[in-house]
Amino acid sequence: MLFLAVKMKAIVSHDIDHLSLSEHYLKDLIVPKFFVRSFIEFFSGLISFSELHYRFLDVFKNQWQHIEELHVFNKAHFVPTTYFIGVNNGIGLSYSRANAAIWIKKMKELGCDVGVHGIEFENFEKINAEYLMFKNLSGQAQFGTRMHYIRTNPNTFLNMSAAGYLFDSSEMGFTKPYRIGNMWEFPFQIMDGYIIEKPKQWQSKTFKQSCEETQRIIDKAFKGNLPYLGIDFHDRYFSDAHKTWKDWYMWLIEYLVSQDIPFVNFRQAINELEGSRSYVEIKINKP
Repeated sequence: MLFLAVKMKAIVSHDIDHLSLSEHYLKDLIVPKFFVRSFIEFFSGLISFSELHYRFLDVFKNQWQHIEELHVFNKAHFVPTTYFIGVNNGIGLSYSRANAAIWIKKMKELGCDVGVHGIEFENFEKINAEYLMFKNLSGQAQFGTRMHYIRTNPNTFLNMSAAGYLFDSSEMGFTKPYRIGNMWEFPFQIMDGYIIEKPKQWQSKTFKQSCEETQRIIDKAFKGNLPYLGIDFHDRYFSDAHKTWKDWYMWLIEYLVSQDIPFVNFRQAINELEGSRSYVEIKINKP
């Protein structure tokens, strides 16, 4: 683990769980669950009729990603981000490898950093195969990962490091970045779903309540002297169909700007960490 005597910076990343509705029709129950969730939120008074209307429009447009719109907002606020995209299917991540390749190419053309939204976490052979698959698709020599649903076991991080990942951000907690072998682990503290949904599986908080909880987390990160504040926002929610989510993310970025907290991506943070002499490294043998 590391101690850095520097001002806290923010690392923003985005998980791509869905690209379209049609990718789910023959694979899982995501779409019917989406309708049930939407009506629960509407009749609970947590979303407006307008939001419900936009959700049905998404169905007709067959669109569940808002990567480019999100990129425009981030770029306007000088937020360098990393997108994690899957090359395997599992637990609701159902888009094809061919579609993943299309979006990897698009995001690289936009100047975004792209990594793996990992499915495999249980053994080295599968983790390594997923790593090589993404390496071949992306043409990148080095890249990072975050596990889908942040699933891990006691050997996941060691196996990720052995596979060759540059960094991972699957740990959620108030811990400073640390190294496992040649891989950097970047714990994150803020995830949209944990803020807006928990303890339920649908929206359970208002915009105001979400902002207040987020401020408490940021304050805790400051008090814990964390060098980096990790933020995970899913691109799907940057839409008027999920107005609380979109407004919350925009508020969060603008709030951090108002607090004079600079933004870096994972690669920039690694360069800072490895170029600094003001930290202590403790080698560990397990996550």
